[in-house]
Amino acid sequence: MRHRRTLKTLGRTSAHRKATLANLSSALIENKHIQTTEAKGRVARRMTERLITLAKKGTVHSRRIALERLRQKNAVKVLFEEVVPRFADRKGGYTRLVKLGRRFGDGAPMVVVELVGFEMAAKKQKAKQAKAEAKEKEAKKGKGSEKPQAEEPSKEVKAAKAAKEAKSEKAGKGSKKESKKEAKKEPPKAAKEEKGDKKKSSEDKKKGK
Repeated sequence: MRHRRTLKTLGRTSAHRKATLANLSSALIENKHIQTTEAKGRVARRMTERLITLAKKGTVHSRRIALERLRQKNAVKVLFEEVVPRFADRKGGYTRLVKLGRRFGDGAPMVVVELVGFEMAAKKQKAKQAKAEAKEKEAKKGKGSEKPQAEEPSKEVKAAKAAKEAKSEKAGKGSKKESKKEAKKEPPKAAKEEKGDKKKSSEDKKKGK
């Protein structure tokens, strides 16, 4: 008989279950929100709320118990220094569970578990991470190449350049043809002038005789 045994086993052994819940609770305390299945989320929510109530005592003994259950020093530090001061005047209901629907593949119901009052903290943390990543990318670009690389022209710009080049080639071919025609026309004129000069010289000779 399971009298007074309300803890869900989650299909794991006791050691595996304790490790899973320790990881989920630590992630919830550090990141202020986590996404998991509904079964694990409900058990992790219960464990986290009990740890927050324990941490409100602020004693060394409570710290040792929290470290034993969370197994991560950073999570314990965040719990006592950031989370507990926010809930000093609150007597319960430290977490919120929001259903997301079923997961693709196995159809498991998914939820988001978050600490009440830390919604803005999560948004600010994401914004800081995005700014830091942008700065790192800019620094890498500056180190890699001093001169900024020119952006690749779009398809429309390339098409316009190709059309201009085609027009310039056609104009060049037309000018070449005209120059050839002029070159062909010039020799006959020169030949006519030479013939006229020869005729004049022959006439002058006859007159001289």
